[in-house]
Amino acid sequence: MQDDRQRESAGAGRLADDGREWLTLGQAAAFLGAAQSTVRKWADGGRLPTFYTPGGHRRFRRSDLEAFLAGPRGGLTAARPVAASVLVVDDDPGLREFVRVNLEAEGYSVREAASASEGLAALAEEPPDLILLDVLMPQMDGWEMLRRVQERHGVDAIQVIMYSGTVEEAGKAEERGARAFIGKPFDPTKLLEATRQLLRS
Repeated sequence: MQDDRQRESAGAGRLADDGREWLTLGQAAAFLGAAQSTVRKWADGGRLPTFYTPGGHRRFRRSDLEAFLAGPRGGLTAARPVAASVLVVDDDPGLREFVRVNLEAEGYSVREAASASEGLAALAEEPPDLILLDVLMPQMDGWEMLRRVQERHGVDAIQVIMYSGTVEEAGKAEERGARAFIGKPFDPTKLLEATRQLLRS
């Protein structure tokens, strides 16, 4: 047990000492030109070496990514057809359908969840690249789901756009780690543009 802790500590030190060499999941996805969910699958399947910080966050070595792209099994051609995945969490079925139809028209893969509990279950099955999360929901609200997502996956692992009918919630979204806030009723153009920007980043 002590040897394991020493190795973990040494590994964390190497990550810190050469920070320019190590990339987060989002940075690795941008480097490879692939969706984050695709990079996760490559890593989980053993096709792409990945390392974990003591806090449980994935890190990728730049040299490994370069070798992956150069090798016969890398293949940007395999990455490009994979649609970025979006999870829409809202208790309003009409609004979920509206968002899904608009995003699918843009080529995204979209799943729906009718509650925060369903959203967390969907997240456990397959983490998306982006979550669109309503603030006001019964039983468990969007803030609590956001907290649990960050607790399980890390603050920067999955992009989250919060939305609500009250403008006052906008400041809270930024403070609590959401990447964007959109007020209801939606402007589809703004929603799609925010989605594109976050998935590109």
